[in-house]
Amino acid sequence: MPASEGYVTAEDGVRLYFETWGSGTQPVFIPNGLYLADDFKRLAAARTLIYYDLRNRGRSDSVSDPAKLERGIYNDVDDLETIRRHFGIGRADLIGHSYAGLMVLLYAMTHPDHVHRIVQIGAPPPDAATQYPQHLMNADATLAEVLAQLAKLQEHSQPGDAQERCRKFWSVLRVLYVADPADAGKINWGRCDLPNERNFMKYWIGTILPSLRRLKLTSEEFARVKAQVLAIHGAKDRSSAYGGGREWAMKLPNARLVTIENAAHAPWVEAPERVFSAIQTFFNSAWPEDAETVTSLDPDSRLR
Repeated sequence: MPASEGYVTAEDGVRLYFETWGSGTQPVFIPNGLYLADDFKRLAAARTLIYYDLRNRGRSDSVSDPAKLERGIYNDVDDLETIRRHFGIGRADLIGHSYAGLMVLLYAMTHPDHVHRIVQIGAPPPDAATQYPQHLMNADATLAEVLAQLAKLQEHSQPGDAQERCRKFWSVLRVLYVADPADAGKINWGRCDLPNERNFMKYWIGTILPSLRRLKLTSEEFARVKAQVLAIHGAKDRSSAYGGGREWAMKLPNARLVTIENAAHAPWVEAPERVFSAIQTFFNSAWPEDAETVTSLDPDSRLR
């Protein structure tokens, strides 16, 4: 259960909903992470985990003014800085999953002095246009089948219960996020009782995804990241190419990669002890033993 909850107001008036878990001295921000709260609560024993909903997500304010959305992922970078200032924290650890795993790196490039350590899990590639070899993307038959089912749901969508449509969408989509279909039932991220989450795909396609596609990060921007970064990536990730995890670890100045071989976009679901042990070790100021120093996109060149 959360220790506290409330709202922080951004400079443009958008309210961001947060929950804190734990009461330890080490603060950890987890943007867009409330769907992770139950799984990640084991980290709260020695830390204060600060989860919050991004703008136009979850319990944060719905935003209809295009001027408050047009910067896409960089609005989220600004909002993380707003959250940090609200809690009066000088340097914090960050955990970002999926596109929040990319966002926290953008934050570290913009505010390098306010970041201690970063864990990014299943982050999209630095450049959305990158096409990796098949063994680094896992564009398999399951991906094709899920996309076909989602298209069929959209085609036959009827006016009616929006929550039920959302639940059907997630019952199909969650299969993508695990390597073993038997684990799909462990994915409960839909939050279909919340209007923002029922409408997320429109926001994703119209605002967030285009902003990710506009990113063209330079070597100078990578070099601005002062924090140590632990990338954790499932080798069978269909949503964020495993090649992207390798590329982040290769291009950042002080990063290493933990590869979870038989896992997809939610590696802590399929290998919880390994993932959480790696995070605990990293936050306790050491690299996990299986963290790889990446020198090549080719996994066969791994160096420990």
